[in-house]
Amino acid sequence: MPAENNAIKTGAHPDKNTHDNIRNFTIQLKQLGIAYDWSREIDTSIPEYYRWTQWMFLLMYKNGLAYKKKAKVNWCESCQTVLANEQAEGGKCERCKNPVAQKDLEQWFFKITDFIEDQKIDGKKIEGLLSGLDDIDWPESTKVAQRNWIGRSEGATIKFQIQNHKSRINSKSQITSSKERLEVFTTRPDTLFGCVYMVVSPEHSLISNFKFQISNIDEVERYVETAKNKSEIERMDITKEKTGVELKGIKAINPVNGKEIPIYVADYVLSGYGTGAIMAVPAHDERDYEFAKKFGIEIIKVVEGESDEKLFTGEGININSGFLDGMKTKEAKEKMIEWLEKNNVGKKATNYKLRDWLVSRQRYWGAPIPIIYCEDCGEIPVPEKDLPITLPIDVDFKPTGESPLAQSKSFHDVKCPKCGKPAKRESDTMDTFVCSSWYYLRFADPKNDKAFASKEKIKKWLPVDAYIGGAEHTVLHLLYARFFAKVLQKFDYIDFNEPFPKLRHQGIILGEDNNKMSKSLGNVVDPNEIIKEFGTDVLRMHVMFMGPFDEMKPWSSKGIVGLKRFLDKIWKIQTKIVGAVHELSASSRESLTNEPRKLLHKTIKKITEDIENFKFNTAISSMMILVNALEKEKEISQDIYANLLFLISPFAPHIAEELWSRLENKESIFLEKWPKYDSKLAKEDKIKLPIQINGKVRDIMEIDIDTPEEKIKEMALKSEKIKKWLSDKNPQKVIYVKNRTVIIM
Repeated sequence: MPAENNAIKTGAHPDKNTHDNIRNFTIQLKQLGIAYDWSREIDTSIPEYYRWTQWMFLLMYKNGLAYKKKAKVNWCESCQTVLANEQAEGGKCERCKNPVAQKDLEQWFFKITDFIEDQKIDGKKIEGLLSGLDDIDWPESTKVAQRNWIGRSEGATIKFQIQNHKSRINSKSQITSSKERLEVFTTRPDTLFGCVYMVVSPEHSLISNFKFQISNIDEVERYVETAKNKSEIERMDITKEKTGVELKGIKAINPVNGKEIPIYVADYVLSGYGTGAIMAVPAHDERDYEFAKKFGIEIIKVVEGESDEKLFTGEGININSGFLDGMKTKEAKEKMIEWLEKNNVGKKATNYKLRDWLVSRQRYWGAPIPIIYCEDCGEIPVPEKDLPITLPIDVDFKPTGESPLAQSKSFHDVKCPKCGKPAKRESDTMDTFVCSSWYYLRFADPKNDKAFASKEKIKKWLPVDAYIGGAEHTVLHLLYARFFAKVLQKFDYIDFNEPFPKLRHQGIILGEDNNKMSKSLGNVVDPNEIIKEFGTDVLRMHVMFMGPFDEMKPWSSKGIVGLKRFLDKIWKIQTKIVGAVHELSASSRESLTNEPRKLLHKTIKKITEDIENFKFNTAISSMMILVNALEKEKEISQDIYANLLFLISPFAPHIAEELWSRLENKESIFLEKWPKYDSKLAKEDKIKLPIQINGKVRDIMEIDIDTPEEKIKEMALKSEKIKKWLSDKNPQKVIYVKNRTVIIM
């Protein structure tokens, strides 16, 4: 969508804009010395690639995982297109940031909800989107965000019979002349005795089904119409005043006590979650409580907690609950579910917030959906031999609310694959996230024209060893890519179901004013200008040294000068090289067999571990300590300097390669093996121990690593700071946790 939005703004075709940008990015990436294998470059916007996106659509379609239905969807009036829920978080379009409205349209969906839980097929286990998160090395915050987005809730479905003026209630609290039941899902079936009213969403079918029984239908319909113009985020805003209208003329019957209770329509209930209706228990739910207070509805407390507050949302002991009285919440839930199932008015259930992935878009720039419509044969998938279905060029790609492809004569000049009669293609295109959901597979075999990738290449290269991506795609690309992997594993195209076993998020670099870089704010840093003034290696090292890899950090023009000086030091140290160790002067030989050599091995160990853990800033700090030490030496051996070049090569590849060649090496430094450290030399001689008094650190002392325990305790008690805190009192106990801390109690 960004490419198409830019094309609409500039008037240039999105294909031209996209490939101009690709050329520019390629130049910049090569300038920065990014070590990509350019022979594996892929382009998701060309037919040779999206042919396989269309193939995957057909794979899902033929297996019941792609379907079309009329649904209430997120509509961006500015972009004139439909958005998936994940692209409309907060009620705003993720692209243009304008408000999103609700609209009823025929749309295509992928059944991502089929893969929430584990599946077992012919003895093969397909881990679901939920359980799969337990086994992958991802930031915990990202895993929590996906779990919350999927939104698994355990509880019960409960059926409330509807009563109107024509209904009659028998002795068993059952309505004899109404077959209509209002079903709800609740995570707290233990509170059913406290349900005193019900609420349906403005979209609920109950309103149209009982239109002629609802005595105030005009008032209700006006309210429904008003709700249609509100976004989900507006409707879910817990700070807004609750609104609603009672559906007069109909009532619901609480199945557990036979009480007649009113039904309201209110916009804080959404049609897309649960059943689009709720049982309201105002004594134990904040929204229900506020609603009940406003409309003067009775509030019955059925769970008692530690406080006497009228609103209690926690777990406790049931009261005013008949056969549940005296039970704790967990037991009360189980007993109520047993009762519901025994009386055929409910059952245990699991609910999810996640909805099927809406993939169709009324835009030009996307893979055409490979479906043909025939008046005689209906909906027909395009034969695989006819793929790819390419984007036409005889269209105006500016959005009008209808797909631009609908206006193309060449695109729709097609015959039905079944009967041969004139037919019409599907004019919607796929969300571009569909193309990016499987691109990692194509890197394994980018030139294959027989399959998206051969099984041999997939087995050799995948799954991805380490994946770097932005946290902003937590419930978009990262969730979709996992879904695609599970589908492909289910149908035996791959033998793994988690595409990215290890994931790390990169932090955003802000402008010097601590704001996100933006042309409108004038705080954008042009990498080309930095390279021109300081060189590529300085820019690379500055970006890595600014702070932790996964954190936001502001750009600093001052800091970059320090990195330039650091690399200058490494360049100058080459003048101290004196061949092999035996060629050094006696004093230099003695020096290098002690501290500098030990420091080198400690640095190799530290940088090796830091690179593996994406701690590039601390790796550079270690390098600086080593360089400062070597700078003080009168002479250094060539092998010491060579190891220094190995260590800086991933960070400053150009200067490392240049200095390596000056040591008369014919092959590239990047064809050499990474240096190994001697564990004896890398071992720390001294450690810093925090000293705690009653759980608080009061001093830190440095000790030799092999200092005996009793000596350490004695040193801790002799510390002047510790003496001050003890105030001449004798400690009851002194505990030494080896190499970690001293605890004084």
